[in-house]
Amino acid sequence: MATVAVGTRPGMVARTTTDRVLLRQFLERDRLFAAYAICDLEDREFSRTKWGIASQGNEVVAIGMEYGGLTPQPMFLMGDPDGISAILRDVVRPRAAYLAARAESLPAVAQHYRIEGGPPMIRMWVDRTRFQPAPAQVERLLPVEVGELNRLYQLGFAAWLPSGAIAEGVYYGIRVNGRLVAAAGTHVISRQARLAVVGNVLTHTDHRGRGYAQAVTSAVTAELLRYCDEVVLNVRSDNPPAIQAYSRLGFIEHARFEERLVRRLASPWADLTAPIRRLFGRGSARTAAPAPPIDDPSERFEQAHPIDPQPTPSSPADGPPEDHR
Repeated sequence: MATVAVGTRPGMVARTTTDRVLLRQFLERDRLFAAYAICDLEDREFSRTKWGIASQGNEVVAIGMEYGGLTPQPMFLMGDPDGISAILRDVVRPRAAYLAARAESLPAVAQHYRIEGGPPMIRMWVDRTRFQPAPAQVERLLPVEVGELNRLYQLGFAAWLPSGAIAEGVYYGIRVNGRLVAAAGTHVISRQARLAVVGNVLTHTDHRGRGYAQAVTSAVTAELLRYCDEVVLNVRSDNPPAIQAYSRLGFIEHARFEERLVRRLASPWADLTAPIRRLFGRGSARTAAPAPPIDDPSERFEQAHPIDPQPTPSSPADGPPEDHR
C-alpha cells in the first residue's frame, strides 16, 4: 500500500486503508456526526466503500470515504483540513459526489471540487432517556410490500427502493382505507456500534398535516432503540416544521454541517495541453466519446443510502425530511 507525501504541511501523508479498527477509532471521536460512516464499517456496506486517511507522523488527522456506485454517490470527510486536502488530491477522487462535511472543511474541498450551494444540514439524535414516543396505529412493513412502498415514494423520490432494504432495515407505515399513505425507515444500521440512521420519511400529499410522519418516525426510532444506544437523522436547517416534529420525539441538535453536490475540478495540466491535443486530433477520423452525464441526485433513489426530496415552501409539518448522508 503506497504512501505519498502530499498536503501543505511537511510530513503530511495520505493513503488508502481497509483497517476498520483504525477507522472506527478515529470516527468515534465524533460518533454522532460520523454515524453514517461508522455504520458503513459493517460487513454489508464496507465492500462498497473506499477509505483514505491522512497522517502527520504517527497520528491520523483526517479521514475520507467514498461510497461506490453510480455517480454521484456519498462522500464523507472528517478531520484536519490539510489532511482532507491530501486525501482528496491522491486517494479519494470521485468525479462527482454528494458531500457531507463540516463547514470548516469546505475550503480544503474547494481546492479540488466545485461546490454547489445549499442550506446547512442539522444532525439530530436521540437515545432512550430522551425519546418521547408518539403512539399511533402503525404497522411494520415487510419486503413483500416493497411495491406499495415504492408507489408512495414515487410521489417524492422519483426512484425506487429494493426489497432488501426493507428486509435488512426497519420500516413502518400508516394505512388509510387499506392504502399506504405514510412511511419511514432506515438508511443504515450498525448493531456492532449500536447506532442507526432514520430516513425515507414521506407522507402522501393528501394526508399531510395529521402527524403521520411523526408517528412512523416514532415507530422506527422505538424499534431501533431496542438494540441501539443512539439514533440519528438529518434535516435541513430551513425546514422548521420538520425540526419541530423531531424535537417533539426527543431528538436534539448535535451539529450543523454541509451536504453539497461537488464536481471535480479540471486538471490545470489538461488545460495547458488542450491546444496541442486539438492540433494533433484534427486529422483523426475517430473522436472520443463524450463523458457520460452526471446524474442529478434528486433523480436517483440510491439503494443503500436514499436521498429524500427537498421540501417546498408550503411543506406541512409532516412533510419529508431532507436526510441525505
